[in-house]
Amino acid sequence: MSLQEEINKRRTFGIISHPDAGKTTLTEKLLLFGGAIQSAGAVKNNKIKKTATSDFMEIEKQRGISVATSVMAFNYRGKQINILDTPGHKDFAEDTYRTLTAVDSVILVIDCANGVEAQTERLMEVCRMRNTPVIVFINKMDREGRDAFDLLDELEEKLAIKVKPMSWPIGIGASFKGVYNMHRDTLNLFSGNKTQIEKEIVEIKDLDDPLLNDTIGDKDAEMLREEVELVNGVYGDFDRETYLSGEVAPVYFGSALNNFGVQELLNSFVEISPTPRGRISDKGPVEPTDKNFSGFVFKIHANIDPKHRDRIAFLRIVSGEFKRNTFYKNIRLDKKVKFSNPTSFMASSKEIIDEAYPGDVIGLYDTGTFKIGDTLTTGEDFMYKGIPSFSPELFREVQNDDPMKTKQLEKGLEQLTDEGVAQLFIKQPGNRKIIGTVGELQFEVIQYRLKHEYNASCSFMHRPHHKACWITSDKQAEIDEFVRRKSMNIAYDKEGNIVFLADSPFLLSQAELDYPAITFHTTSDFKLD
Repeated sequence: MSLQEEINKRRTFGIISHPDAGKTTLTEKLLLFGGAIQSAGAVKNNKIKKTATSDFMEIEKQRGISVATSVMAFNYRGKQINILDTPGHKDFAEDTYRTLTAVDSVILVIDCANGVEAQTERLMEVCRMRNTPVIVFINKMDREGRDAFDLLDELEEKLAIKVKPMSWPIGIGASFKGVYNMHRDTLNLFSGNKTQIEKEIVEIKDLDDPLLNDTIGDKDAEMLREEVELVNGVYGDFDRETYLSGEVAPVYFGSALNNFGVQELLNSFVEISPTPRGRISDKGPVEPTDKNFSGFVFKIHANIDPKHRDRIAFLRIVSGEFKRNTFYKNIRLDKKVKFSNPTSFMASSKEIIDEAYPGDVIGLYDTGTFKIGDTLTTGEDFMYKGIPSFSPELFREVQNDDPMKTKQLEKGLEQLTDEGVAQLFIKQPGNRKIIGTVGELQFEVIQYRLKHEYNASCSFMHRPHHKACWITSDKQAEIDEFVRRKSMNIAYDKEGNIVFLADSPFLLSQAELDYPAITFHTTSDFKLD
């Protein structure tokens, strides 16, 4: 099969949501319909979590949360579907942000009762930064919730994106009877079997078909006709190009738990979603069809198996063909490396692969040399752009509780921040280390892992910073003056970039007013421009 044919077969997407919107359930049902699993429950008991990354620490078992992105793949209708299921917990949002750099499209799950929540808005901001195509799945329609029209209005208002309903719910909560597929004139009337796939889909010629009344009753049939007419008048026809450019989000309604609307979503996704897309490098765009292999590391997870102290780097293939036991150049290290046991994450097992193609995500066993953002190529030297760090929200200064283990502490902090668990800032004088995170739980994770994986002990001292801003200016004198005057709030990231640790929103806005020649960046994307 040619490279172009392999590319055309692949669909790589992420599933994102606010916690408890039903993301894991939807992931499970997509795998169920795709034939990757035979019954529900496999996701939650880790039967299909190939890397089992979400339960390797006692702290995670105790809290019952997923803190790692899971990669799952299956074949459906001649396509290879690669799903990146992201953590829903807000404390691990940065892992989700980075994962979004590795996907070509997104399915956003919304709870019909809660609508658009704060975490949803933040995730969509990241999608909007890259014009990532988004499909919305409004979930839990079998429970009492908000009016469908109100939800559509809220999506457009809060997420700054136009929507186009592709299916429409018949009732809600106790009166929910299923969904009407507006493109195929079919009714999905599954009876709510939570574990198996049902086949009952009623095909109707059009909404005037008497079969509609016979199937759902006169009252609901008339209501459906009125609502669909209104939807078509307000939202118009679906245009795939506006979806692919990130301007319009197709919307599906259903209940993942009860199998309502999931197959419509999957079938439509296979038809309209993008094939693997190219990425921007510091030497210009790189297309999937380029013959030279290239890819980038968007995630690293260490000590997945604590007994073996292994690290896996997750690599998104952008162009060319990846082959096992072939030398590839790590651009940052200016060093050639090869991999004897690269893995893919197909259905129920992690397996060694011989080749992989654009759109695929593979696992590379790492001895500690990879960093997030590393680029591997067989062609000219370049680095991929757009794997940013975001400004943390919580800041703690590291206190070494065991000076005899200083080297272990230094190594642990270096490697954990390489993974992206948190960000590390250095303050002078004294080479003081400030850890920045987006959630309180990450400090517990860091403390636990330093103790159990690096035999180092530390505690954290609160630092009252509001935001970390990377600063740049065309006028070096302005930077020098700012650093001199704000020395108590100046730190450096791991690459030596200057960071302003603003103590409050007021002091940040005041600094922006006082130093108009300086740009204050809340993400590290500026380093790659």
